[in-house]
Amino acid sequence: MNKVSLELKQGIKAHFINTDLYKTDLSCIIITTPLKRDTVTKNALIPFLLRRGTKKLPNLSEINKKMEDMYGASFNCGIDKMGDNVVLKFYIESINNDYALNNEDVLKMNLESLLDIVFDPVQNGNLLNEEFLSLEKENLKKVINRKIDDKDSYALEACISKMYGEEKFGLYKFGYIEDVDSITIEEISDYYNWLIQNSKIDIFISGNLKEDEVKELLNNNPNIKKLRPRTENYILNNEFTESKQIVENVTEISEKMDVTQGKLVMGLDIVSDMENLQVTSLVYNAILGDGANSMMFQNVREKAGLAYSARSTFVKQKLNIFIRCGIQIENYEKAVKIIKEQLENIKKGNFTEEDIQNSKTYLISSLKSVEEEQDTEIIYYIGQEISKMNMTIDEYIEKIEKVTKEQIVELANSVHLNTIYFLRS
Repeated sequence: MNKVSLELKQGIKAHFINTDLYKTDLSCIIITTPLKRDTVTKNALIPFLLRRGTKKLPNLSEINKKMEDMYGASFNCGIDKMGDNVVLKFYIESINNDYALNNEDVLKMNLESLLDIVFDPVQNGNLLNEEFLSLEKENLKKVINRKIDDKDSYALEACISKMYGEEKFGLYKFGYIEDVDSITIEEISDYYNWLIQNSKIDIFISGNLKEDEVKELLNNNPNIKKLRPRTENYILNNEFTESKQIVENVTEISEKMDVTQGKLVMGLDIVSDMENLQVTSLVYNAILGDGANSMMFQNVREKAGLAYSARSTFVKQKLNIFIRCGIQIENYEKAVKIIKEQLENIKKGNFTEEDIQNSKTYLISSLKSVEEEQDTEIIYYIGQEISKMNMTIDEYIEKIEKVTKEQIVELANSVHLNTIYFLRS
């Protein structure tokens, strides 16, 4: 596998992941823009509006028929947060040309269809389709209202919201119910046109590629031609670190809801400028709570029996760790106490070389598995592109292997509890 990047225009890049591991080609368009309170709900609407039709394929039936013509290709879209940015994602997966029965250029159909969906939607003049907007407003309301159904995810989002408020990372990626009805077709159309002409755009193509042919296809595509060069308008994931401060008073929040199991989330800040910070944080988090050998799993869940689930997640873009436990409601105080003990133990170096090696083995195995699925590999490289790290998986593994106990202890002493959120009955 090798990856080559090409700047089509300023702020618009194509990335070719050439591999013979798959029988499919996966094309993906990523639009990256900063999270903002007044645009977050509009961003959530855009992918679902665009998926409904293009000028050439004016409704879902025509898009689905086109996918069938490509030997049952699949189209998907979505939205996610990456640090202080929101990314709009559009994918088409189709069989590689080598497997087409009649020598069709399936990849060409794939790319042309995807570019049409994102950049040439059904429009009336300069306006998007108003009927589509009405339908997708109702769908978005359902998505926003459903966030309360998954109590584990709800608790995490609530903790993040308490920590960051209406700062970028604190915003809910699907937006806010109170904003939906007021968005007009004129407003969403103007915003869409601004978005595609001003945002960072990355086009990823993974498969057994003839790179020169794909480059020519992209450069000659009318949708690419109509896009203008732009300054990359997004928040570099590591720009925030200089302003990160230690929170003096830990915020404790308890929210009551009809739940049978308590959901405990503890938000931690990493306040450090040490070398190799993100990679050391990954190893630290693996020792703390990522995996079956971690302190959280072994001491909170297995030995103390205080949690149905116990894990921690490292958010590298914001240098946060979120500890998440499902517990009996009456075990709240005990669980918080023993979790704090695990944090102190790592600060004091009360862990073994075997703990370090187990964590490294777990992380390296996870990284090696990235190349086993095309979408996972593309997500990895999107993260690399947005953070400007551009590390190969082998380089990442090499950095993990070099992390020492002394570095982990140094990192541990820069970890500070910010917020404790508890969802209870």
